[in-house]
Parts: sequence; C-alpha cells; structure tokens
Amino acid sequence: MSGHSKFANIKHRKEKNDAAKGKIYTKIGRELAVAVKEGGSDPNNNNKLKDVIAKAKANNMPNDTIDRSIKKAAGELGNVNYEHVTYEGYGPNGTAIIVEGLTDNKNRTAANVRNAFTKGNGNIGTQGCVSFMFDQKGQIIIDKEECDLSADDLMMIVLEAGAEDLQEEEDSFEIITDPEAFSAVREALEVQKIPMAEAEVTMLPQTYVDLTDEQDIKMMNKILDLLDEEDDVQNVYHNCNMPDED
Repeated sequence: MSGHSKFANIKHRKEKNDAAKGKIYTKIGRELAVAVKEGGSDPNNNNKLKDVIAKAKANNMPNDTIDRSIKKAAGELGNVNYEHVTYEGYGPNGTAIIVEGLTDNKNRTAANVRNAFTKGNGNIGTQGCVSFMFDQKGQIIIDKEECDLSADDLMMIVLEAGAEDLQEEEDSFEIITDPEAFSAVREALEVQKIPMAEAEVTMLPQTYVDLTDEQDIKMMNKILDLLDEEDDVQNVYHNCNMPDED
C-alpha cells in the first residue's frame, strides 16, 4: 500500500470512532445476532460466532457486552430478521468500493447507500462490477508493542497454523490467510496470548488507486463518512490510497 502502515490506519480509525463506540458495538452486536441465528449460541460449535467474538474483542468490546448480545440473540431468534446485502460501485477517479450490510429493510438501505455515493460524486454499479478487483482474505494485525515474539517466531506459529504470509511493518505485523484457515490461525495466536489489533475476514484490493486531487480526496472521504454513519452498513472496502491525515 505504497508504504502506508495499516496499523496506523486502524489506530486512526479507532481514535476517530472513539466517540461512536456505541455505534461500533451495535454493528458488531448485529453480526453476533446473525451468527447465533445461523449456527447457535455456543462458539465452540459455531466458527462464525467465534470469529465475530474475536472481532468484537479486537474492537475492545467488553466481555459482558458480548455475552449479553449472544444471550439476547439466542432468546430472540424469531425477531432477528437481518439480511446480508452487498453493493458495489465507484468513487472519485474510478476508485472501487464494496459495501456490505445487514438490514431489516433492503429498500431503506439501498436508498441510503446510493445517497452516500451520489453525494460524493460516485455511483452504484452492478453486482460484480468491482469485486473482481479484490481477494477475500483473513487479515490479522498485531501491534508490535503488544507482542513479545520476534518476527521469525511469530511467522513459525502462523505458518504452521495455515497462514499464507506474514509482513512486518514499522509498528505492526500483518498476517494474511485463506478465509478457510483464518479461524485456525487466530486460535493459534489466542493460545499464545498474543493480542490482535484487528482480526477479520476482509476484502483486500489487488491494486490501489492513488488519490492526490484535493477535491477527489474530499469527495471520497464524504462517501466513507456517510457510509460509516449508516447503521445498516457493516463493512466498507475500497482500493483508494490517500495521503495520511495529520
């Protein structure tokens, strides 16, 4: 990503979202509810739920909040009617954007996502128009300050567990896995009690588009901010590379 630290971006995103922690927890709570509905409330028998719990912990969601969300979902299975939705489109300068959501009203979500694209001079495309530019991968980010192991020792642990690659950045380690191997690699790190700054199955762009024009950057940030405010939106992936905001 042309030298950008992914961990710095995560920290920036978390700091930016500190005031909106409740919103983050609501979104993860929704993912927990869907995982419980699809596979039951016991994480030992539900890998999807186990993965969402790991994501919740990486976002500093308190254990009692996680437990309450799971119990609530288990007790209200008949009321959980969220559907998975995905939108694909283009931002400024042809940047590719994928939006994933969980919604109980597809018309409302579609209108709000379209509005975000329109206000940022982007446009929604057809299904599949940009997803071919991304690879679905497990991604785990570890803060170097939180990890006592050397890069070599860490690499041995994750490769043995099935990881594809470990990249060392200035302030972090990035581990990439196949989606199928993600749980096993994450669990291997949990056994070693290595804290994870981020742990989820994500969409990684194959190439990046550099945005340098001030107006393009402003419009891209507008799209991302509006999508971030939308309760039904769970994840936003893009191939945009912008200058660090300091």
